[in-house]
Amino acid sequence: MAECLYPLTPLEFFEDKPSTLTWNVKFLTLFTHSVPELTWKVNSKNRYCIFHVAVINRQEKVFSLIYQTRATKDFITYYIDDEGNNNLHLAGKLSPPSRLNTVSAGPTLQMQRELLWFKEVKKIVRPSYVHMKNNEGKTPRELFTVEHENLRRAGEKWMKDTATSCMVVVTLIATIAFAAVFTVPERNKEETGTPIFLTDGWFTIFVISDAVIMFSSTASIMMFLSILISRYGEDDFLFSLPAKLMVGLITLFPSIVCMLLTFSATFFLVYKEEKQEILPKLVAALAVLPVTLYAVLNCRLWIALIDSTCWALCFDLVSTGFLMEIKT
Repeated sequence: MAECLYPLTPLEFFEDKPSTLTWNVKFLTLFTHSVPELTWKVNSKNRYCIFHVAVINRQEKVFSLIYQTRATKDFITYYIDDEGNNNLHLAGKLSPPSRLNTVSAGPTLQMQRELLWFKEVKKIVRPSYVHMKNNEGKTPRELFTVEHENLRRAGEKWMKDTATSCMVVVTLIATIAFAAVFTVPERNKEETGTPIFLTDGWFTIFVISDAVIMFSSTASIMMFLSILISRYGEDDFLFSLPAKLMVGLITLFPSIVCMLLTFSATFFLVYKEEKQEILPKLVAALAVLPVTLYAVLNCRLWIALIDSTCWALCFDLVSTGFLMEIKT
């Protein structure tokens, strides 16, 4: 049956460029049930083909599938290859580019995904394996640090460049909001001396929008400043840095929206009395353009940050697994 499904032998199947294979979990489920000995096949480096190659290539569903096969997982997870590497050493190696590039939102999130995978594999190995040295004299964590140093540096540069650019923008917005407080558009009544705009709805929008700009832009500045002064340790990429960037970008959005809303409200206040209603409506319509551009251009990054940050909190292959997803 195995020969009908795939022309190569089980061993050749997992030695033929495993990082570029399309891992069909339903196919592998059928394959391992039809040919149980496939689970025990080892390659030229004395690694169990399915499980160890799944660890190296970050195949979460295959990893979960084999791990939950209770009859074999205990022996396979404790096995050591010819280079003295246990499963945690294999997880500490840099992911192949084909898998690393599936995270397209920047090296910071790629580093986060690598850390999540390393910590997940760490849950299934023996406690003594965490500090075990391979033939090169490296523990799994030392191997992870060496393999991912370039990725960590790229992530640090990407975070600093992004935070610096955003901080320039949000600082300008905060400056505008602060100056607007002292240049409130108003006209006083001759009898009482009170502003005639005080009861106007657009004046209320102006005041509220300006306050929102001030508070949200200040919060955003604090987030980006915190990113710039971070120490950029490996574990900072797991949750701290992505969460700070996510909060900074989210608080930047209402600052931009309210800045344009304040600008539009000012036009309505000034030109409403002059019977020139077309001009403020045109300005308000044009204000939608930069808001839309910002949302569209940053939508993918927002989604990636939110998804990645939430996944960092919920990521647990061993406890939840993917068998329910495989069955559906």
